[in-house]
Amino acid sequence: MHTEFEFTLPRGFVDEAGQVHRNGRMRLATAIDEIEAVEHPKVQEKESYLPVLLLGRVITQLGTLPSVGPRVIAQLYAADFAYLEDMYLRLNSSEAVLVHATCPHCSHQFQLQVAPLGH
Repeated sequence: MHTEFEFTLPRGFVDEAGQVHRNGRMRLATAIDEIEAVEHPKVQEKESYLPVLLLGRVITQLGTLPSVGPRVIAQLYAADFAYLEDMYLRLNSSEAVLVHATCPHCSHQFQLQVAPLGH
């Protein structure tokens, strides 16, 4: 069974030296990942911070960064953040997920129902 999955961000994280990090790995979430993230004080103050904490826990690699955590996730471009949220849902859901997509040729936006990853 696969527990880690590779990804390539649409834009990439730009570090302090100006290096772009696009390739990474995300692992499956565990129950404790979700429990501790929900109970975190920042999430208690502002529920919208939950995906930042969850992604910070399950992304095991991003380019050559020594570590990935909530600080890195919070600095991602919106397109990259949305990409990772969709991937997280597909990896950790047992049901099909709706993904927002844009046609690369005509820029038409649409929703696509996709099966969970890793099943």
